[in-house]
Amino acid sequence: MPLPPAKVEIRDDKAKLRYEAFVDGDLAAYATYALQPGRINFLHTRTESAFEGRGVGSQLVRTALDDARARGLRVTPTCPFFATYIEDHPAYADLVDSRK
Repeated sequence: MPLPPAKVEIRDDKAKLRYEAFVDGDLAAYATYALQPGRINFLHTRTESAFEGRGVGSQLVRTALDDARARGLRVTPTCPFFATYIEDHPAYADLVDSRK
């Protein structure tokens, strides 16, 4: 099993409407989103192949969900990766917006 990355930096690029994960300065993963008043819809997550299986995507999702909580946003997990992460981590279930 590969070792996790030494350093992961996650940022919200508001201009691109996506959270980005950088490993040692390289873009490793990103998650796109759409904002509405009081809500954030996570649309798609991509992890670059060189970083797959190293936990970067999970760190990205966790950080994005923690940020949504801090901002008081309800979450719509359209992205299957976000939906599965929330299912596997029920501490985030209270963020999910049940409205369609």
